[in-house]
Amino acid sequence: MINSLLPFLALLLLAWVWLDGARAREFATVLARRYCEHRGLQFLDETVSLARIGIRWTNQGLRIRRMFRFDFSLEGVGRRTGHVLMLGNRLETIDDGLPKVPVAATPVDATQNEPVSRSDDGKVVPFRRKEH
Repeated sequence: MINSLLPFLALLLLAWVWLDGARAREFATVLARRYCEHRGLQFLDETVSLARIGIRWTNQGLRIRRMFRFDFSLEGVGRRTGHVLMLGNRLETIDDGLPKVPVAATPVDATQNEPVSRSDDGKVVPFRRKEH
């Protein structure tokens, strides 16, 4: 009796792992898209691909750890690769390989020590003429 159930249980386990992986991939795609939008990057191909898979022991028990790779572009020129690292269905890290630059709340003109006014939703900084 148990010998006839083993192939069925193995098939169920395989189906569960496949469905869990599909759900994790969809979630990683959404996370990569939002990350690119937040950083002002162009998310290429609108998808992620599985780069690595492994098992990790956590306080909650064994979890599947997956690394997904995604491609992005800075200004429509070139292609770079980033990674989404997930532990089960939980985000662990997202890395794009770009340096992290702190963003000032209000930029200051160094020559006049005044806040620089911005237009066009913070994407264009107007130039000021120097007075002689």
